[in-house]
Amino acid sequence: MKPKEILVFGASGQLGRHLLRKLAKNNFRVTAVTRNIHKKGYILKSQANAGWIEIIEIETFDYEKLNNIFQNKNICINLVGILNEKHRHSFDNIHYLFPKKLAELSKKNNLDQFIHVSALGVEDAIDSKYASSKIKGENAIKNISENYVILKPSLIYSVDDKFTTMLMSMIKIFPIFPIYYEGKTAFYPIHVSDMCEIIENIILKNLKKISIECIGPEKITFKEILNKLLKSIELKRFLIPTPLFIAKGFASFFETTMKKPLLTKDQLTLLKYDNSPSGKYKTNLDLNLNSSLKIFHEEVSKYSYMWKAGGEFSKTKVNKS
Repeated sequence: MKPKEILVFGASGQLGRHLLRKLAKNNFRVTAVTRNIHKKGYILKSQANAGWIEIIEIETFDYEKLNNIFQNKNICINLVGILNEKHRHSFDNIHYLFPKKLAELSKKNNLDQFIHVSALGVEDAIDSKYASSKIKGENAIKNISENYVILKPSLIYSVDDKFTTMLMSMIKIFPIFPIYYEGKTAFYPIHVSDMCEIIENIILKNLKKISIECIGPEKITFKEILNKLLKSIELKRFLIPTPLFIAKGFASFFETTMKKPLLTKDQLTLLKYDNSPSGKYKTNLDLNLNSSLKIFHEEVSKYSYMWKAGGEFSKTKVNKS
């Protein structure tokens, strides 16, 4: 049987890299699309054996070139997303107009499936530009495509994420760490390998016209996440609830002084809302899309040694009681 041809946008990100390996290993031919082949090409080439991955450089808004690469493809997967805006890469452009165009091209070229990764918990956060752009993108796709699958994951983590790794780097340096909204914001962290399994099973089951909320096995608050990370790297820190007006001051400072701000005012708005299933859609658990799900603290402990005082030679204390 001829292997399916899959287009992947956002292939150089955390989820994209893991997904390329998963798909190529299981006999899918992948075309990875990147905006900068000189910067990202070496990363992408190493994700699969020759013959199973092709790398194409296209600017996000070059719609003429985009149209050409959809020919003779079976599936399009869009993983592109941003956490802060920069120049043309606004929330509306990236989360609404770009996936809308991909949905149109998928329909025009008769693709079997258009799989789009959005975000969990955005329905309630209507005062967030990030969340509202995600909702606009989802609605546009539903209005265009008959073959869409919209995935709405909670926090995706792994050894090469930009969340747990950044937090461990920060709490290792600073003895005091601010928490917002008392750290009560809830998440359902899902490991990147579990997300890849969901996507592969969606392809194998040929699911269509469905939105799926993708969650891990545990509900964990932001404060609990920090405490689990601290325990994993064997440190103690003061977690200080920070008043909102001070937090907004931090966010404004970061936005004006950093290319990639540690915190933005829009992210602060998002933290008001739990990153939890809405109940409007089925979850990966309802649809049996995972054989099993990884436990947050167990997975983090596999790579947290990099932040311990002794590195991989650190001695973890074992409680024998």
